[in-house]
Amino acid sequence: MKIAMAQINPTIADIDGNRRKILTFIESASSGGADIVVFPEMATIGYPPMDLLENRKLVDDNLRSIREIARFATGIAVICGFVDRDPGGEGLLYNAAAFMRDGAIASRHCKTLLPTYDVFDELRYFSPGARHEPTAFMGRRIGVTICEDIWNDRDADARGGRRLYDSPRSYPVDPIRNLAEAGADLIVNISASPFTRGKNLFKWELLRAVARRHGVPVVYVNQVGGNDSLVFDGNSMAFNARGGVIARARPFEEDLVFVDMDSPGEVEVREDEIEAIRMALVLGIRDYVRKCGFSKAVIGLSGGIDSALTAALAVQALGAENVTGITMPSVYSSQGSVDDSRSLAHNLGIRFEVLPITPLFDAYRRDLAGLFEGKEEDVTEENIQSRIRGNLLMALSNKYGCLVLSTGNKSELAMGYCTLYGDMSGGLAVISDLPKTMVFELARHINRSGEIIPEASITKPPSAELRENQKDEDSLPPYEVLDRILDLYIEERRSAGEIEAEGFDGDLVRRVLHTVNSNEYKRRQAAPGIKVTAKAFGVGRRIPIAQRFRP
Repeated sequence: MKIAMAQINPTIADIDGNRRKILTFIESASSGGADIVVFPEMATIGYPPMDLLENRKLVDDNLRSIREIARFATGIAVICGFVDRDPGGEGLLYNAAAFMRDGAIASRHCKTLLPTYDVFDELRYFSPGARHEPTAFMGRRIGVTICEDIWNDRDADARGGRRLYDSPRSYPVDPIRNLAEAGADLIVNISASPFTRGKNLFKWELLRAVARRHGVPVVYVNQVGGNDSLVFDGNSMAFNARGGVIARARPFEEDLVFVDMDSPGEVEVREDEIEAIRMALVLGIRDYVRKCGFSKAVIGLSGGIDSALTAALAVQALGAENVTGITMPSVYSSQGSVDDSRSLAHNLGIRFEVLPITPLFDAYRRDLAGLFEGKEEDVTEENIQSRIRGNLLMALSNKYGCLVLSTGNKSELAMGYCTLYGDMSGGLAVISDLPKTMVFELARHINRSGEIIPEASITKPPSAELRENQKDEDSLPPYEVLDRILDLYIEERRSAGEIEAEGFDGDLVRRVLHTVNSNEYKRRQAAPGIKVTAKAFGVGRRIPIAQRFRP
């Protein structure tokens, strides 16, 4: 049996556009001699549609679309994810897969395990499927499953103590086992599994374990593309019954891969984690900009590493001709920072403009002098500078129709070391899920074949340059220490006592955790970011603003 893995990049709720894409891939798969072509989870709508599923028209349009797709399943079988509605008129929705052949839907398969952890909330929308029956085709009995249905493998759950997911993966129902017991000799899993660092190695081992345990080949087809804060990496794979990989689709791009399920050959799979993060961010920028109707971006360049990395990623995503860098020096900005910004723009080949903010800052201070009489200058004046810059960038966005990319990293966002309506202004917070130490690592990775980000931007002490001789470490612990504490608290959910037991100063730990908790109000108002870690600030981390929890 020859199977085509159709790794596509759907746009959420673009029913017509997604159908056209699906039909194009069906035609290509048929021309390539495939017996079956397999598409990702919810391919007709795109994942995750969230509360759009509450609109009856969207579900109806998707149902019409899957029936239209079925008409083209002639000479080739098609497995495609869609949203089904209970035919009994109960109004229930199912995350479903259609097996189509001979111009019609031959069988429907509903997702049983509905995740409700991290970024997932499927029980809000769907009812679980209860039947696990293989479908017969070309002498095989194919067990069709959807994403989480295959994540119930307890033997693959250990990762040396570090939690990858919130999921317990201990569901009382095991769809894979049920299908195997019902005679399935091929498992097909259609997925919309978002990328996070470290997840793929775990996931691939889980899929290997499923194939080996049940002695059946496994075909895993994953969505690719960026949808808001989530990036789907593709990496669709086929495994033989021994758990060996016999085919793999390209990461972070659309692909159509043909696989002979009787092939004796195996391929080696590996992943360079920092390169995967780079690719995820580039795809996330490209798709967010494109799917939101923009084509160009503007970035405030400070001369520091965060804005430099953001600009470099934006150029890789959009092209140099679609990125503008603006440096906005104040009386506190060093000439070196301006020069580093100019060097970066030259290296990237982007348009570069200088907009000094000192006259505007002086006007603010003059107009506020009466109200501020007798008060020393403090963070208020620092924030005014940041907000002037934010306003200038937003003015350029409005005038020229370009998207502002904000440049703050995860460490700063965690600690509230950022200014609402200032440096937090923007439509997409590109590196807001990258700890500062990872920012340095990724910058050096980008420079591995030659200097793109100026070396001075990487090596000089980080500074917001909002007052004389300011350094980040005036207010924050060294980033190597801070990031480890933040990782233990945010990603591993450790308490203050548990973190202190790791060898950190207790007073420092409590101060950091208190600061994180007290700045939730800022993060709630931040631009959406691109998720690359196991626990990003966003829909997967829902913390009340007004609360008194003390970890």
